[in-house]
Amino acid sequence: MRKVAPTKTNLLKLRGELEFARQGYELLDQKRNILVMELLALVDQATDFEAKTADALAKAYHALEQAVLKMGKLEVLSLSSAVHMKAEISISQRRVMGVSLPVVTTQFQEHPPFYSPAGTSFWIDSSLESFKKALELTGRLAELKISIVRLAQEVKKTIRKVNALEKIAIPDLKESVRFIQMRLEENERDMFVLMKMVKSRLEKKKELQK
Repeated sequence: MRKVAPTKTNLLKLRGELEFARQGYELLDQKRNILVMELLALVDQATDFEAKTADALAKAYHALEQAVLKMGKLEVLSLSSAVHMKAEISISQRRVMGVSLPVVTTQFQEHPPFYSPAGTSFWIDSSLESFKKALELTGRLAELKISIVRLAQEVKKTIRKVNALEKIAIPDLKESVRFIQMRLEENERDMFVLMKMVKSRLEKKKELQK
């Protein structure tokens, strides 16, 4: 409970602070719920993308192994030097309840044909496409994992603020308001009794004068 003088001015001030704290609690509680929902959705997505990324990498390495078996390591190495492809990864931002989250975009600049299809295995093309897909999925997975970490940190901060308001600030303000109200009511009762006594004495004094 706050140590303040039991005056009407302080009562009004504390009531205003209590109302403000309640509104802040409601807003933070809503923020916490939205962040938790977003966090759970991202966790589900990350689990899905993790499986997809692992699958894409497995397919890419399998295709590369098959190409080496069909054509030989030196031939595959020679063909790889002819591939003219560039990957560009750009990172932008989006905001969820004031939290900045990354958005990873992967784009490829290609200049085909890389090599003549004659005498080459289809596993070469399959390997290229699989590695492209794996790289794109890896970027998306990194985006999700970083977003999960940032949202989890913000959820912790918000929970601490909500608990501080719910368990400390609001009860303290309520107790202070109740204390001042009781003191003011007590003062009013004392004043009422005092006024009755003064009135009674004045009336007796008038009677005696008569």
